[in-house]
Amino acid sequence: MKTISRLNEVYKNAKEIPFDDTSKFVFFSDTHRGDDSIADEFGKNKHIFYHALNYYNQNDFTYVEVGDGDELWENSNFEHIRNSHFSVFNKLKEFYDAGRMYIIFGNHNMNMKSPVWVEKNMYQVYDEYLGEKVDLFPGLKVYEAFRFKHKKTHQELFVVHGHQGDLINDQLAFISHFIIRFFWHFMHLIGVKYAASPAKSRRKMHKVEKNYTKWNSQNDTIIICGHTHRPKFPDPGEPAYFNVGCGMHPRGITCLELIYGKFILVTWRVHSKKDGTLFIKRTALKGPIPLRAYAKVKTTEIKQE
Repeated sequence: MKTISRLNEVYKNAKEIPFDDTSKFVFFSDTHRGDDSIADEFGKNKHIFYHALNYYNQNDFTYVEVGDGDELWENSNFEHIRNSHFSVFNKLKEFYDAGRMYIIFGNHNMNMKSPVWVEKNMYQVYDEYLGEKVDLFPGLKVYEAFRFKHKKTHQELFVVHGHQGDLINDQLAFISHFIIRFFWHFMHLIGVKYAASPAKSRRKMHKVEKNYTKWNSQNDTIIICGHTHRPKFPDPGEPAYFNVGCGMHPRGITCLELIYGKFILVTWRVHSKKDGTLFIKRTALKGPIPLRAYAKVKTTEIKQE
């Protein structure tokens, strides 16, 4: 199935979420939370991610995970991931309990496509200290995509992981899953990277970006993705293809903020003071730029309030 037709299908079935210029969202993608072993590339950034989550929770942002939050190709047991990053999941639970969390599945956590799997593994988890199951995300619904729709202008943001239409990571994902689980995971332990991934292959990365940019140009709809691990923040007038980046980069994590109707591309990194003290800092890489600068308003006339 070609990328364009696949994206059209996903867009048609996407969950619609209303928002306005008072809304505050933060989009994270591709954290690939693992078991905190040497193969867990998220492990080195877990404290940065936790600090960022704390900042966004305290400032009443809604957390949006744009796929591949958990590395379920290399790790068969979600409970091992949760136990390895206990503090992170407790912080995510605060967002969920407050009604401020939306989750999309990606190719590396496609298990979450199944409501049965989500109920079995994510509604409750076993608490080692209490010796019983406790609530984690009871009633959680995981989606393939979202359509954020502005209440006043009707402008839309199409939020999707980015693997859709990529043959080996979409239609043939079960084959990739098998290879990663039973071969590349062990190669990963000795430092070998999965070269076929868009995150590692520049050719595949540009192919994904080209296809998604083409869809954006045809539909005049802002598109927000992950998958390639490469942050993208277009200038007004360019195709409105945004990429959140990832949470496993050696130099820190990136995310996309949508606050009061404006986009900001942000990085969180560890810095040091003159005395050698380390601290985590939020830095705006680009923006703020109003979302209206990127796509035409879907209505010909906006009523004055």
